[in-house]
Amino acid sequence: MQKHTSVAPVLANSPAAANASGPDTHFSKRSAWLLWGGLLIVLAGALLAHFIQTAGGVRIQDVRFTGADGTPMSAHLYIPASATSKTPAPGILAVHGYFNSREAQSGFAIEFARRGYVVLALDQTGHGYSAPPAFANAFGGIDGLKYLRSLDFVDKDNIGLEGHSMGGWTVVNAAAAMPDAYRALVLEGSSTGAPFAPEGTPDFPRNLAVVFSQYDEFPGIMWQIGAAKDVASSKKLWSVFSTDAPVETGKVYGDIEGGTARILHTPAITHPMDHISPTAIGHAIDWFQKTLKGGNPRPADDQVWHWKETGTAIALIGLVAFALGLFATLLRLPYFQSLCTPAVAEAPAQARDGKWWATVIASALVPALTFLPLCRLGGDLLPASTLLPSLFVNEIAFWALGNALIALIVLRVVGTKVLQGFDQIARSAVIALITFGVTYSLVAAVQFFLTVDMRFWFMAFKPMSAWQASAFPVYLLVFAVFFAVLFRAHFAMLGQRVSGAVGLYGLSVATFAGGFVLFLGVEYGSLLLGHKLIEFHMFDPLRIIIAINFVPVMAAVAIAGVFIYRRTARVLPAAFLCALFVTWYMVVGQAMQSAP
Repeated sequence: MQKHTSVAPVLANSPAAANASGPDTHFSKRSAWLLWGGLLIVLAGALLAHFIQTAGGVRIQDVRFTGADGTPMSAHLYIPASATSKTPAPGILAVHGYFNSREAQSGFAIEFARRGYVVLALDQTGHGYSAPPAFANAFGGIDGLKYLRSLDFVDKDNIGLEGHSMGGWTVVNAAAAMPDAYRALVLEGSSTGAPFAPEGTPDFPRNLAVVFSQYDEFPGIMWQIGAAKDVASSKKLWSVFSTDAPVETGKVYGDIEGGTARILHTPAITHPMDHISPTAIGHAIDWFQKTLKGGNPRPADDQVWHWKETGTAIALIGLVAFALGLFATLLRLPYFQSLCTPAVAEAPAQARDGKWWATVIASALVPALTFLPLCRLGGDLLPASTLLPSLFVNEIAFWALGNALIALIVLRVVGTKVLQGFDQIARSAVIALITFGVTYSLVAAVQFFLTVDMRFWFMAFKPMSAWQASAFPVYLLVFAVFFAVLFRAHFAMLGQRVSGAVGLYGLSVATFAGGFVLFLGVEYGSLLLGHKLIEFHMFDPLRIIIAINFVPVMAAVAIAGVFIYRRTARVLPAAFLCALFVTWYMVVGQAMQSAP
């Protein structure tokens, strides 16, 4: 069996090979373009997002307040110009779902605020900047409603509640605890009743709109049906709508003035797409304009929030470019120039035979095929604790270690030296930490001055809370091991038979993210064609939605890994940098079920 021992054969035309004494001029110029171009893109995207969300004189405040049992709570408060203590405006409590934060509700909040409503976009307990654990104090919704009602520029007789997914249970709990404190409620991809909310009745919640998508991933837990398209036939829904026949979509049941009005909408989207659907957002707008008095009515389809989403997505792309440009620029400093020296001599690219192609396919498929089984096992073996406070990060960490072990076994079988190229540990760590620290500071500055994070959809970078930061180091160790082994296996076993930057970038993106693209294609193909996901465990739909993150994250990891490896011929600089950013991404994007 042929042994794969080369570390840097893919670098035949790299600065590391061409100029062992330091980075070459061509790559230095490219680094400057990435650094400053990325910074300009970040600022342009963030400014676009800021001006859209504050259009018409809306002010956004980052508010912190104390909830039940002294729990620190967090929210974004959107205040339209028309809302004053002399002219109080209608108010809306808007709450995100599991694994999200207050920013996930920005599409709804922007449109509500444009129509003259004061909006409190709440971080649930254990999410964002609200203290863990998740699920505590009825998810924090009662505290949020109390805070909203305490504001002197809010009309306390015209308050609406809106929640997505678990955020729906949050506002239903608030409605039950304070039955006279609101006038209307919108459930987006959510429900009344078990497992986490009071049961709905013909007159509770007051003036209810249910927006439940035709391809929602959670039909069973929400409305006790097999497929979301059948929600109109849910007997649980019938009891809320006071009917014994399938509910007609778009028809108002009951009486708005009496508080018994109900309406059902079923847009042709999935559960997480409720966040970015003009239709789903439009239904919420329309219902509150029917049920709340005051504000500045606009047509439901008059929406601008997508430009804010575009701005934060642009900023996110710019952030990646900035970080890579910064890393490459730092390589020009004398202290880091030794990282640009190849660890071993170059070797010619080898022919791509059947075994190589089989390895490519296995490298793409194994991480995706092991995702659900290893996450399930990780959840059982590593429940949330003080040391590891986030259940689903624990699951992903367990999956990562499992795949690292598989890669190590394969490396040993084919005779590759596992630790070759793992030198310059200190310099690799320092350059990664500086890159991370400066990039983190940029994100924090943008959030402080513009009240904007770097996001697209439910995927985001934002500064960590104190609780998230305390959990960060432990998870960082796990992902550092994972990426070190992943990059070592990838470049030693596959990269040596690819020449040229384009080929290596393409190969890396395909192997790192391609399996998850296929996995999600199968799952959502099943959902779109058969109206059911392929699932075997109650948390599988959540995990499948989490897997959507792996496509852009692993594609970005592949790009960053190749970018750095071509300049250093080493595994550790790329592994440390990717571990820092992915751990950051994980801890700010997942719930904390335990307090660190």
